[in-house]
Amino acid sequence: MSKINCFLICNNIAATQNTVAQIQKSSLINKVYLLVKDDSETISGCENIVVDALQSSATIGKIAALSDTPYSLIYTKESPLEFGQFALERFCTIAEDTRAGLVYSDYYEIKNGVRTAHPVIDYQEGSLRDDFNFGSVLFYNADHLKKAVAETDAEYRFAGLYNIRLKVSQQAELVHINEYLYTEVELDTRKSGEKQFDYVDPRNRAVQIEMEAACTDHLKQIGAYLAPEFKTIAFGESNFPVEASVIIPVKNRVKTIGDAIRSVLIQKTTFPFNLIIIDNYSNDGTSELIEEFAKTDKKVVHIIPERNDLGIGGCWNEGVHDSRCGKFAVQLDSDDVYQNENTLQKIVNAFYEQNCAMVIGSYTMTNFAMEPIAPGLIDHKEWTPENGRNNALRINGLGAPRAFYTPVLREIKVPNTSYGEDYALGLRISREYQIGRIYDSVYLCRRWDENSDASLDVVKMNGHNLYKDKIRTVELKARKK
Repeated sequence: MSKINCFLICNNIAATQNTVAQIQKSSLINKVYLLVKDDSETISGCENIVVDALQSSATIGKIAALSDTPYSLIYTKESPLEFGQFALERFCTIAEDTRAGLVYSDYYEIKNGVRTAHPVIDYQEGSLRDDFNFGSVLFYNADHLKKAVAETDAEYRFAGLYNIRLKVSQQAELVHINEYLYTEVELDTRKSGEKQFDYVDPRNRAVQIEMEAACTDHLKQIGAYLAPEFKTIAFGESNFPVEASVIIPVKNRVKTIGDAIRSVLIQKTTFPFNLIIIDNYSNDGTSELIEEFAKTDKKVVHIIPERNDLGIGGCWNEGVHDSRCGKFAVQLDSDDVYQNENTLQKIVNAFYEQNCAMVIGSYTMTNFAMEPIAPGLIDHKEWTPENGRNNALRINGLGAPRAFYTPVLREIKVPNTSYGEDYALGLRISREYQIGRIYDSVYLCRRWDENSDASLDVVKMNGHNLYKDKIRTVELKARKK
């Protein structure tokens, strides 16, 4: 009956003993290996493996070498783990029936002493994020795991586990069981809005470089890698009323829209510009405030769409396809402001200097009073002209503010959603055109309780991640084609 070898992180023998005790009760278990840094003590019936870190290629290599049963279970956390009724049997059954390379499941998490359900999402071809949540129990087919290790030439300190997942996905399906098969303790209690910028933290730069290398290698293996060869743009079209238009979609932001508008109207440029505000049926005084600005400054264009089914992307389409839109369409969220009076000029200059169809700037995180808060500057330096459009398939966002060459944007169209529409555009445009970057802060991004992603529940987060993974899947197929 023995079909599984288990590999558990163990930095504290006492904390791991209960997990081991319940695992050893199952007749499906062959051996339990403890991944330790110190080999001075062990747990009865277990064997120690001295490793540096779970994420390294060296550790994954040791696990593969000891995977002499059909399946290898890797538990990626140190906190207590409790399996549900016949959970190991269920993992085995699904793995056998589907011939999956990796099986993972929904789970319960205990956070601050409270047990709640934590569903995860199905893996797609485009699920390339290195932070994709499989839960902490990874149930690998041992043959696929060994093959993945054998096909890896690089030695990773941080991207070993990520690389193996990508390599296994080239061989077999990664299968999600929509059942709650175990309970884990969650120690990271930060809100969603605090977690989402971990990957741009300068302290994680070495990690991100390795993740990019692993992902780029994967894209080459599956035929989706794009060399740095781009279409040239001739900016000669002159049938635009102004050089640039700032686009602000807004609904019920009476507390912030005034600041956003003023930050546009103070811009100093060598060219004419306007401000197009798409007011999506606000009913909190936002509409009246916009109208006051429009009465006193002809640069302000106030649009209330005829349609009432528009998300942020649909509002962008209304503005970009309006006859008053300029050659370049520049983003500003209704919560945020431009950093100073030179932002618009700097963005437009970047189009000509870098010959690109899209420009992405850098921004500083602030509180509602526009005082800097952690993590501070978000500059997305992981984007390089040589590999940015490949690495864009791995990361979860591209930065802000975003600006577009209007003819290209009119041709592609913006997805009519209120999440991920900008990311979809970045992937689609980068397939053919260079994307320009500004690494100086030109934008202040305000975080406050009414931000759409300040504190999302797991269902909402899953919906967002599923959509972005679908965008990546579509883009992967197009790039292969």
